[in-house]
Amino acid sequence: MTSGIKNRTRQAIIDAAIELLADNPACSLGEIASAAQVGRTTLHRYFAERADLLAAVAVEGGQRLVRAARLADLERGTGGEALLRLCREYFDLGPLLSLIFTEQGGGECWESQDEASLARVIERGRRDGSIDPVLPADWVLNLLWSQLYAAWSYLGERPGSSRHHVLDLLTRTLANALRPETPDQARTG
Repeated sequence: MTSGIKNRTRQAIIDAAIELLADNPACSLGEIASAAQVGRTTLHRYFAERADLLAAVAVEGGQRLVRAARLADLERGTGGEALLRLCREYFDLGPLLSLIFTEQGGGECWESQDEASLARVIERGRRDGSIDPVLPADWVLNLLWSQLYAAWSYLGERPGSSRHHVLDLLTRTLANALRPETPDQARTG
């Protein structure tokens, strides 16, 4: 039972850190402890230094990204559909995205999926006609991340915006950007 309480306390501290660091990368450990509803001494029992907490946040972030990719079921449907599902799952990660975008807490640990796995999804999309074959895989991945950033920025800058509406704008934009050019577009473009 004690380990269950310890795990919940540790997780509460990490969750509070993700929430607070997303809005204020310079927030204090005392603020994080308060948000986690623990004392600062308790926080230091779990994470002796700020760097230890940031490392734990990075590990948690990586686990959430992997979980999101698993939920997106990247092997199902066309490559384009799989990337849109991944985009939706990533969007639901909320404040974690802010940490990823600002590279807080060990940015090098934010690998979502190995690039080879996502490159295979993109290649599948090129073959099945759901992703423009002219777009390099790294371009498509940068497009995915930049549109996620744009969506979260938009949501944050417009209080009262519906998450559902912003997610719709995001997936619409990404779907249109990935879609191959039609012969009519090629003639007029």
